[in-house]
Amino acid sequence: MQYAIPAAHPWWSRLLSRMPRTEDRPVRGRHLRALDTPYDDEPPPTLTELYRARRLDMVRLALFLVDDLPTAEDVVQDAFAAVCRMYGTSLDGLQDPGAYLRTAVVNAARSVLRRRRTSRAYTPPHQGYGPPLDEGLLLAEEHRQVLDALAQLTQRQREVLVLRYWSELSEAQIAQTLGLARGTVKSTASRALDILEKKLGAGR
Repeated sequence: MQYAIPAAHPWWSRLLSRMPRTEDRPVRGRHLRALDTPYDDEPPPTLTELYRARRLDMVRLALFLVDDLPTAEDVVQDAFAAVCRMYGTSLDGLQDPGAYLRTAVVNAARSVLRRRRTSRAYTPPHQGYGPPLDEGLLLAEEHRQVLDALAQLTQRQREVLVLRYWSELSEAQIAQTLGLARGTVKSTASRALDILEKKLGAGR
């Protein structure tokens, strides 16, 4: 069961949901299925097809989690490398490549954040952006406001909200991705929404 976007938080949740996606991008004459749709009746995409169809979406997801584009690109590269090590380039035996890839991106982002805390190094979130991957990856100022506010949440709060409002996952899907109970997902989302309302609502 999905929980509805609260009416008290309409503007920033719509901003996240309007970020461009590449779902169902045609690759080699066919469309890849939406994330979380198992390939029961046909072969899964190859790693190359998955990379071409989902890379930009995964970079955007990672950007919300780690704050800067170069690091987000590295996170996604690491995630694809992890998928390749586990399943090879044909992805044989992987029923849901999209869900597995998303979990790999979240785990790689967590590793980056752990290394940052361990080294006590702080990377300014908005410096050093290189050339954009494409036009759609550029963040409007209003998206930047949301990203700045998300950066002030705890890691778990941030992951839950990004997966819910940008990736549009259900409670069950978020719980599976993050290894949490559904009740924990719901309570974490509620607390995080209250925090964002205070930080973002004052400026609207």
